[in-house]
Amino acid sequence: MESRFHETNEVPIRADEGVKFVHHAEAVWQQRDPYGPPGFKGVFISYYATLCAAFAAIGGMVFGYDQGVVSVILVMPQFLARFTRVSETAPGAGFYKGLMTAMIELGAFLGAFNQGWIADKYSRKYSIVVAVVIFTIGSVVQTAAMDYAMLTVGRLVGGIGIGMLSMVAPLYISEISPPEVRGSLLVLEEFCIVFGIVVAFWTTYGTRYMSGEWAWRLPFLLQMVPSTVLGIGILFFPFSPRWLASKGRDREALQSLGKLRLLPVTDHRVQQEWFDIKAEVAFHRQASAKRHPTLQSKSNVNSIKLELVSWMDCFRMGCWRRTHVGVGLMFFQQFVGINALIYYSPTLFETMGLNYSMQLIMSGVLNVTQLVGVSTSIWTIDRFGRRPLLLWGSFFMTISHLIIAVFVGKYSQNWPAHRGPGWASAAFLLFYMLSFGATWGPVPWAMPSEIFPSSLRAKGVALSTCSNWFNNFIIGLITPPLVQNTGFGAYAFFAVFCLLSFVWTYFFVPETRGRTLEQMDHVFKDISGEEEEARRQAIEADIIASHHRNVDSGTKDQ
Repeated sequence: MESRFHETNEVPIRADEGVKFVHHAEAVWQQRDPYGPPGFKGVFISYYATLCAAFAAIGGMVFGYDQGVVSVILVMPQFLARFTRVSETAPGAGFYKGLMTAMIELGAFLGAFNQGWIADKYSRKYSIVVAVVIFTIGSVVQTAAMDYAMLTVGRLVGGIGIGMLSMVAPLYISEISPPEVRGSLLVLEEFCIVFGIVVAFWTTYGTRYMSGEWAWRLPFLLQMVPSTVLGIGILFFPFSPRWLASKGRDREALQSLGKLRLLPVTDHRVQQEWFDIKAEVAFHRQASAKRHPTLQSKSNVNSIKLELVSWMDCFRMGCWRRTHVGVGLMFFQQFVGINALIYYSPTLFETMGLNYSMQLIMSGVLNVTQLVGVSTSIWTIDRFGRRPLLLWGSFFMTISHLIIAVFVGKYSQNWPAHRGPGWASAAFLLFYMLSFGATWGPVPWAMPSEIFPSSLRAKGVALSTCSNWFNNFIIGLITPPLVQNTGFGAYAFFAVFCLLSFVWTYFFVPETRGRTLEQMDHVFKDISGEEEEARRQAIEADIIASHHRNVDSGTKDQ
């Protein structure tokens, strides 16, 4: 049968293809024609979506670079000469150093929380620009800092920008990606975070040989380069089709979807995805109207009230399981002990007899090992799924913590006399970094942005990202005294949380590999009862009827 096309006020419609909605939680390739193969091969086939995702992931590099740059700067003599308040000999140095580093987490928490409504109101794309502007202001203040107060304010402002980027970049990536490779593209966020840490470490490792204050000002200045490229370049990339659909801009949504898939908008796969997006938006809009009937009239007061109650909807029936998974993933990402091992590694390397330069090199090797681990997940996350990675990661990290705890408990009083166990501890430290990088590093950044419904996705991702920053802050407070006062007990403590993460994942985290964002209601079994199922099917029937009316109209015009 020959294809016939007709362009209406809405969108072009193809007359010879049927529409089939998905009423199950199985992978898309089991029921439909996929855009390409899952995993690594599909990344190259969907090269434009990959390019957009990789560009958005520069936000992760900015985040990682800023995190990594401080670790070396804090011990630079040139830096300490200017900011004597944080030098080891100054009274209260520990507090002021902790406050300065904590400012980034406080700012990031505030930024991630506020980015939810900004991304909903002004689009994912423009909210990235807002984040870049705020981050650049913070970077300028840090680069030009003349005293401790100015530097701390700069860290706070920069942190707000980082928090905004850490929330919206994976959100944008998830909404533009084909389901077959969405996990691989979301991994780019964590890859860029770790890559930014590696770049920052080796940059500051080199600039520490510079005389004068440019040894630490230059690294702060350089972090504005990738952020500026991101802020300008993102303007040339498409809007999220799901955001456009949520604003009733259906024609633009279809055009954006076709551009991202490198296919004509009349392709049956593009049409099918577009129909699913429209159905999901309409279903959750009706659900919101039913839940908040008095707030549907257009007014500024009602808009503000609806925005506030929408945050509470993340904890109500139909979404609370997803919020639990998103917040829980970020909680365990911090409590599996990644920062404890990073914190203790310089002490371990020092007591093993390594000089200062070699200690820094080994710390750099740790970051590179994590980067290698993250690189593997670009292939594995859509090949094997999210759940297997999390479960195996929890298992391997538990083993690593327990073995390091045994070695620390038995030999930490005299490492130089026990070089063998010392190097074995270092080996398991590297193995832990590899395991974390391949599993619990990328997956918690990937899953929150794909599990929430369109109406609450920005807010759900914001809550999950806030969980990350809040728990990062808690871990930063408890890890140093925990390691110093309990020794091996700290690693036994984190081993318990690694084990708990295994149990929690097994019982609560569903598999999302290969599912469209619109299938998550079925993945999480959030369609509760016959009434909701009937309402969704009625919406889908209306869309199909509209589709057939357009087809019939097109046929008569031929």
